[in-house]
Amino acid sequence: HGIPTGLDFSDLPTIRSVYERTTRMTVPDRQPYAGELVFTAFSGSHQDAIKKGFDRRAKDTAEAGTDGVVPWGVPYLTIDPQDIGRSYEAIIRINSQSGKGGVAYVLDREHGFDLPKTMHPQVGARIYQLADQLGRELSPDEVRDYFFRDFVNLTAPLTLIDYELDHHSGARGEVACHATISLNGEERSISGLGNGPINAFVHAMEQGGLKDFSVTDYRSHAVRGGSDADSAAYILLQRTDDQRLVWGCGVDPSIEMAGLKALVSAWNLAR
Repeated sequence: HGIPTGLDFSDLPTIRSVYERTTRMTVPDRQPYAGELVFTAFSGSHQDAIKKGFDRRAKDTAEAGTDGVVPWGVPYLTIDPQDIGRSYEAIIRINSQSGKGGVAYVLDREHGFDLPKTMHPQVGARIYQLADQLGRELSPDEVRDYFFRDFVNLTAPLTLIDYELDHHSGARGEVACHATISLNGEERSISGLGNGPINAFVHAMEQGGLKDFSVTDYRSHAVRGGSDADSAAYILLQRTDDQRLVWGCGVDPSIEMAGLKALVSAWNLAR
């Protein structure tokens, strides 16, 4: 009713801790506001809705600027957990029932990887398949580790050992890529021309008889919170024979190298 109570609940976890220690009683996991799981979503559809809500809130906040106030409006979260001292970390828990949005949310908020939306199903399916095999929840660090293991900087059967780019002047502004690669342990050199580093490397792969695909999407960004100022790149390949779409990711301090690693990762995943 808008009547100030004089009570401060800005650090509810500490209040809960004092209560449990002094009374030797336990706050139920689903107790409103204070329960361990009261802000936690396990359902895939709920996780997807929460991620979309946070994405919309981030967009609205950016548009409002520093002086603007954006009302809280995230699905399935009646209040902002931070208002009572809770964190966003436990909002989404990853298990075999998690949705594609839940995995993307954890990778984005906890580790700074903003996956393209069309990449969510491939990564999500793989991560919750692993959770199902293990028969338990996955921690945010485990989600990151499995993401790296299965999608990032893959080096088999194709490995990019070294590369050199020559930027040509003139109206066409072409780039020459000279790369050393290893395929199934056999080292070889390939070269190609293109309108950018990735396009040049694709043409180099074509000259080397390795192009059985087309590049249909490319995204990149700086990894938020990374101590080494890494860049992440994502490339979507479409196989020529069966039209299958495959995403790969590359991470490297160099945005150019991250893109090439993403291409190699996608190529390896398409085998």
